[in-house]
Amino acid sequence: MSTVTATPRRLASHDSGNVPTTPQTTRVATSHIVQSSPHYQTTRRHSLYGTEDRIVIDPGSRLWKVGFSGEGKPRDVFTAEEHGSSLWTLNRATKPAEREGEDKMLEARLQDRLRAVFHDSLMTDPKSRKVILVEHPLLPLHIKDIIARILFDNLQVPSISFASSHLLSLLAAGRITGLVLDCGHLESTVLPIFSSRPLFPHLRTTPLAGMRLSSHIRALLLLFGTYIPPLTSLSGAANIPAATRSMRVPEEVLTGAIIEEIKTRCCLVGESLDFSDGGAGRVMSPSGDDSFEHDLPPSSDPASMSESEFSRVSASEMDSNYAASSGFSVVSRSQVHPDGPRPGETHLQALAEMYKRHSTATDLHMQVDPPKDQQVGTGKGTLIIPGWIRERGAEVLFEGGDVDESSMAEVILDSLLKVPVDLRKTLASTILVVGGTPMLPGFIPRLQAELVRAINSSAPTSTRPPSRPGRPRPDPYDRYAPLRPLLPYFAILNNPSPPPPTSTSFVTNAGRAPAFTPATMAWVGGSLAGALKTGGVEVARERWDEADVQPEGEDDGMEGIVDTSRSPRNVLPDWTRTPLPVGAPPAPRPQPAPTIITLQTEVGA
Repeated sequence: MSTVTATPRRLASHDSGNVPTTPQTTRVATSHIVQSSPHYQTTRRHSLYGTEDRIVIDPGSRLWKVGFSGEGKPRDVFTAEEHGSSLWTLNRATKPAEREGEDKMLEARLQDRLRAVFHDSLMTDPKSRKVILVEHPLLPLHIKDIIARILFDNLQVPSISFASSHLLSLLAAGRITGLVLDCGHLESTVLPIFSSRPLFPHLRTTPLAGMRLSSHIRALLLLFGTYIPPLTSLSGAANIPAATRSMRVPEEVLTGAIIEEIKTRCCLVGESLDFSDGGAGRVMSPSGDDSFEHDLPPSSDPASMSESEFSRVSASEMDSNYAASSGFSVVSRSQVHPDGPRPGETHLQALAEMYKRHSTATDLHMQVDPPKDQQVGTGKGTLIIPGWIRERGAEVLFEGGDVDESSMAEVILDSLLKVPVDLRKTLASTILVVGGTPMLPGFIPRLQAELVRAINSSAPTSTRPPSRPGRPRPDPYDRYAPLRPLLPYFAILNNPSPPPPTSTSFVTNAGRAPAFTPATMAWVGGSLAGALKTGGVEVARERWDEADVQPEGEDDGMEGIVDTSRSPRNVLPDWTRTPLPVGAPPAPRPQPAPTIITLQTEVGA
C-alpha cells in the first residue's frame, strides 16, 4: 500500500480495474495555465477591476509603444502616421470652424489607434485594465482631453494615470535626480528633475528633432544624390553604362518610408570638426583632447572617383534655387571653413566639399521604386546615397546660434543656467538622453563633445580697444561662464563610450545607466511604475463622469444650441495651471473695458 501511494503511475498500470487517478504532474501543469500574462509562469493576483497588470501606452506623434506593466519591453511598437504625416503637429488652426474639423479628424484617428491597442496588439478587455499614459510635458491639452475621452467614454477603462515621460525615463535609469533630454520627432525637450519633482519652469525646447533631420536629409539627397532608373528592356539597354543613365533624384522617389529607412538604417553621427585654429584636416575626439587628433585621408583623385561622382550634375545646377523650388530647406548657417566659399561656389557647394573631405563613410546603393511616370522599366531603380550625407546629415542637430532653434548642446546648457546654483553640479553629472533620434550611432558621444565645445567656444577672444579713451573696456559677454567650472563633472548616464574620467562623480555616473535603448526608456519607466503601484496623477472614471455632468440652470434657454468646442476638463493634470511659487509676481488680471459716457444737452428745455 505504501508503494502504491508513492507511485501513482504504477497504481494505474497494475490495477486497471480501479478508477485511474489524475497524475500529480498533470495537476501542476494545469495550475500553470491560469495566468494573466504569457510572460509570467506563475498565477497573478487580481485586483478589484481585474488583473493587476496595467496597460502602459506611450503615444507619440509618429510612433506608439504599448504593453503590460512589469515587462521589460513593449508588446507592440507601431507607426501611427496617417498617409505619411504625423498624427498631430505643432501648428493648430486659428479659425474655430477649421479647428473643430481638425479635432474631429484627430479624434477619429486616435480612436482607431486606441481600439487597435486593446483589441489587436494586446488582445485584452479594456474595462478591467488600468492605463498608464506616458505623456510629454508639452503635449497639447486638447489632445490629452481627446485621448482621455476615448479611453473613458468609448473603451470604459477604470482609471488613467498621467506620468511625465522625462520622469519615467529617469526612473528606468535608476535615478530620481537628473537632466533629461528627450529628442523626439517634432521637438527636443530638456527638463531638469530633482528628487522626482520635475522643474517645469526650467524646461527648454528646440524644434531641431527627427522631423528636421528627415527634411534635411531629403533636401541633401535632392541636391547631391544620384538616381539610376531601371532598364527599359532586358536586352536593348543592357550594355548602356549606369553613369550614362544616371540623373538627379526625382522627388517622387524620396517617400516618407524611404527617408525613414535611410535615417534609421544608413545614417550615423560623425565626430565634431574643429575649425577654431584653422586646422581643416583634424577631427576632435569626444573628450576634446588633442591627443586623439589624426590626419584625414586626402580627397580621391578623378581616377578613383566612384560612379556617383561621374554621374553628378554640374556645379552650376546645384544652387539654392533648386532647394527653394523643391520645398525643402537646407540650414544655411552650417559650419564652413573660416576662409569661406571659393569664387564661383555657393554655400551649399562649399558645405558639400568640406564634408566630402572630412568623411570616410562609403556610398550606399539602395533599390527604390521608380516614379509612376517612369514605371516602364524592368525592376527597381537605384538610389546612390553619398557617404558624406550618411555621416554629416545629422550636423543640423548640432548647429545652433539661433534664438528659436538652439542646438542639442545649447538647449541643455540653457536649462542648466536656469536651475538654482546648488543643483547645477548634480544635474550636470546626471544627464540622460532618450528618444528615437539619439539611437543614431555616435549621437551621444558627439553630444558629449558638443557640450565641452559649446562651453569653451563661448569664452571671449576679442581684443578690441575701449571705445572711450581713459575708461576701461567692459568685460565681454561670456554666455556659459558660470558653467565652465563644471566641465570635469559633465557626464551622460547612457553614454556607450564615455571619455576618460576626470572626476569622482563622473566615474560613478558616466555610462552607468541600464542597457535600455533610448527610444524605450520612457515606456520601461512606465512599466516599472505600474509594477510598483506608483505613477503620476491618477484620474478615475467616476471623477471623469462627475466632471462631465453639467449643473442645472447653466443652459439658460440654449437647448437647441450644441457646444461642439468642448474645453478640456479641469480634472486632467496640467502643469501650466499650477500655482505660482512664493514671491512670484501675480498674474495680470483682465481689465474691464472703459465705459464711454455721452453727455446730451437739452435745447429749449
